Amino acid sequence: MLKLLLLCAALAVPCMAQLPRVPDIEAQRAAMMELSFLIGKWSGEARLWRGPGEPLELVQTEEAQYKLGGLVLMIEGIGRNKSDGKVALQALATVSYDEEAGVGRLRACNDGRYLGTDLKLADDGRGITWGFTLGEIKTNSVLRINEKGEWTELAEITIGSQPPRKLMELRVNPQK
Repeated sequence: MLKLLLLCAALAVPCMAQLPRVPDIEAQRAAMMELSFLIGKWSGEARLWRGPGEPLELVQTEEAQYKLGGLVLMIEGIGRNKSDGKVALQALATVSYDEEAGVGRLRACNDGRYLGTDLKLADDGRGITWGFTLGEIKTNSVLRINEKGEWTELAEITIGSQPPRKLMELRVNPQK
């Protein structure tokens, strides 16, 4: 019995002595630089559908900036109702790169809701997509920089077998 315990202890020591993997900060930073097309202050308009009927018309601002030396991208969006100027939409997101999994990770909060999901860079390097599924609810969001240099975004929602419907559309321009 003592020999068995000594053997188990001898086998366990190398496992306990292994250090955690050291992150490749430069690989993470390089992956994050692929999102540099978003950096800056943007302003324009958005439309938000919160149910049946006409969408809410918003004056929209977006600000994207790198944090932690380029390892995290922070994006803040604020939409104000065109009719009275009151804040109708607030969102804050962080994007980071998970080098081990080889994917971007988006963590977003808006109006008391939280979302964590993977982010995919568009093939042309001028846009990103993300979405989530929760039970019968599925969303899909596409952000692109169009040929005019505008940041455009379309979010759609699908519930069960219903066809997708618009949740939000946005068009903002870089502020000078």
